[in-house]
Amino acid sequence: MKTSTLITCFVVAGTAIAIGSYQLGTRHPAAMPGGDAPSASAMSDTKMDPKTGRQVLYWHDPMVPATKFDKPGKSPFMDMQLVPVYADEAAGEGVSVAAGVSQNLGIRTAIVRMADMQSRLEAVGVIAQNERGTEVVQSRVTGYIEKLQVRAVFDPVRKGQALATIYAPEWASALEEYLGIRRAQVGSALVDAARARLRLLSIPDDVVVRSEQSGTAQTRFTLTAPTSGVVAELGVRDGAMVSPGMTLFRISDLSTVWAMADVPEAVASQIRVGSGAEVQVTGLQDSIAGKLSAILPDVDPATRTLKARIELRNPGLMLKPGMFVRVVFKQSSTAQALVIPQEAVIATGKRNVVIVAVADGKYAPVEIKLGREIDTDVEVKSGLSEGQKVVASGQFLLDSEASLKSGLSRLNTGTPAVATAQVHTGSGKVVAVDKDEVTISHGPIASIQWGAMTMGFKAPKDGLPKDLKPGSQVTFEFSQQGDAYQLERITPAMGGVKP
Repeated sequence: MKTSTLITCFVVAGTAIAIGSYQLGTRHPAAMPGGDAPSASAMSDTKMDPKTGRQVLYWHDPMVPATKFDKPGKSPFMDMQLVPVYADEAAGEGVSVAAGVSQNLGIRTAIVRMADMQSRLEAVGVIAQNERGTEVVQSRVTGYIEKLQVRAVFDPVRKGQALATIYAPEWASALEEYLGIRRAQVGSALVDAARARLRLLSIPDDVVVRSEQSGTAQTRFTLTAPTSGVVAELGVRDGAMVSPGMTLFRISDLSTVWAMADVPEAVASQIRVGSGAEVQVTGLQDSIAGKLSAILPDVDPATRTLKARIELRNPGLMLKPGMFVRVVFKQSSTAQALVIPQEAVIATGKRNVVIVAVADGKYAPVEIKLGREIDTDVEVKSGLSEGQKVVASGQFLLDSEASLKSGLSRLNTGTPAVATAQVHTGSGKVVAVDKDEVTISHGPIASIQWGAMTMGFKAPKDGLPKDLKPGSQVTFEFSQQGDAYQLERITPAMGGVKP
């Protein structure tokens, strides 16, 4: 009797211990066999790694980084060895790269320096006619071209040079009437009235004088050039009929020309009307100084550029309309500013980042704000200070090296933009369900490099399914939130609870 009672007590005690162990194991990942885990206590001093010779601050499980251990060993949380955290890695964010690796990556640095920020903008354009120096020659009478002295477009002409002789038969009757009244000596009033009629018919004074001198009506007159230049337009030929208002010639004065430069709308605000400009023409050794006279208020919808007009003197008519030019705009005022090479900037689309060399072999990302571009440099408005070193070449290879070591973590900065946590998918069996936590025994999850294990997950923010219970086969999605793992979705598999 005593023996059976003693056996019964042992069975009850063993059952209680088993139940307690099961409940404890469902709330926390079980320690894997293979030796005692080190104690999770703070280290009083650093230790030296005999393999690398580096100082070790502590050991931790990367899956549970908040818990620190004072000696190496197997993790009590996962089936893996603890990982050392070295003193030179805990100094801040960034990555350490050995000298040999740095050389293989082709890393080249540049010093953040102060430089003169003289506003300088280059643009391309063409030489165009100065439209303010263009004169139009029109006919004021009905007649015929009797003789054309200028016969081709772009022929040069001088002021006062004969362009064409026009025969105007309609003038004959008016001139004969005027000459008859003048010979009759009937009074000055009638003579003045007849002369006024000639003016209304646009008969030039020299034609009237020649008619008075010869005593016969002069119905032919010569058109002359009102200015020196080239014939930009020729609208008639010999024998052609002309009428009042008809354009016969257009003459352009090329003693001054315009350089029409295409300026991108994004940088047009950097130049001012009245500022100096240098125009460089292919084929001419020396640049030509000019002044920005106007920025035309019209944007080309195809190129998103504005026209900037620079007026230039043209001695010897060396500048021809249609020539390609390069225009350099300058401003007299200068200012000192921090600059770095443009090639050092990594543009992510939303921000600009540079890799700073903070110590020997140590690099860290820094977010910066940029200003104006000057040749191959760019102004830094904030984020850096004079004398710092930034990586100008090899920063993308350095980022790849850092990603392998989980150092830069996609170019995080001191004030990183909030990144979307990666969502992982798994399947398994529910072991225990609490209000705020679900313990799941799941299979391997390749996206996060996990093996099969039993561990707890925080319940989804929108709550758990009502039919979820221990033993349910589920598929689930989760993300890492700090040191914890948050369920985004959990769905019982078809078939419900399986034994």
